[in-house]
Amino acid sequence: MKIVIAGGTGQVGGVLARAFLAKGHDVVVLSRGGRSPARLVRWDGKAFGDWASELNGSDAVINLAGRSVNCRYTKANLNEMMNSRVDSAKIVGEAISRAAKPPQVWLQMSTATIYAHRYDAPNDDVTGVIGGKEPDAPPYWGFSIRIGEAWERAQAEANTPSTRKVALRTAMVMSPDRGGIFDVLSNMTRLGLGGPVGDGRQFMSWISDHDFIRAVEFIMVGDIAGPVNLSSPNPLPQREFMAALRKAWGVPIGLPASKWMAEIGAFFLRTDTELVFKSRRVVPRRLLDAGFKFERANWPHAAAELVERRRQ
Repeated sequence: MKIVIAGGTGQVGGVLARAFLAKGHDVVVLSRGGRSPARLVRWDGKAFGDWASELNGSDAVINLAGRSVNCRYTKANLNEMMNSRVDSAKIVGEAISRAAKPPQVWLQMSTATIYAHRYDAPNDDVTGVIGGKEPDAPPYWGFSIRIGEAWERAQAEANTPSTRKVALRTAMVMSPDRGGIFDVLSNMTRLGLGGPVGDGRQFMSWISDHDFIRAVEFIMVGDIAGPVNLSSPNPLPQREFMAALRKAWGVPIGLPASKWMAEIGAFFLRTDTELVFKSRRVVPRRLLDAGFKFERANWPHAAAELVERRRQ
């Protein structure tokens, strides 16, 4: 297969590119810069250009482009998050619509953050509640949801009748790569800072890189269309999530962090506390209903396997 990955030089793009190359696929990464094990083609994520010829005759396009959410949620950064996602989705859609032989499937990255902050029940991809109106959530959290909605709308409105479209509502992808979320959480844990944040009740949704790759492949060759959750079927409270990670690393103590401590830490790390305080209780109903079988479904097992790979 020929697979084009737009915005593919980040952690998730690297995970996919390595896996596809190992299976003998022809992989092209569209990027403004950075490195990749695959063939790199320049684009700016906004304007139609020579890069669009790579989509013509390809089997699948995966668009991961968008400014990282790991930053302070200033007005400028939020606008850049929105524009980079919507602009790239629109131009990918235009390139597909103009292709003489369009790809069979377009996988568009989305986010599990699109769902409501809640503790009472999980959000699946059939009956899940879209967020933005929760009385117990800070109003500015709603911007992340509007980004997710605009991201998906840009794909849905693209005129690509010959291409199946899938929006990947993806939870945190856990891989042993440097700079990814597992790396950040592991470093905190090994420093003794891997305790509960706040009351620790907020749910964390995640997916191992192993199952993420398998799920993407499953979707590419199947018939699923529309939004689909890419997450383990077993989200768990942050307190339990970090306890399992501490056990995997052999660290007996994890200092807790109150809300004000988390705010100070987020300021110095140049990130935002929404990433740790929002309860993301997401489950992959459509994947399970389609017959997908998770091989890393439980966090303690997945964490131990990731730690072992990181040590190697």
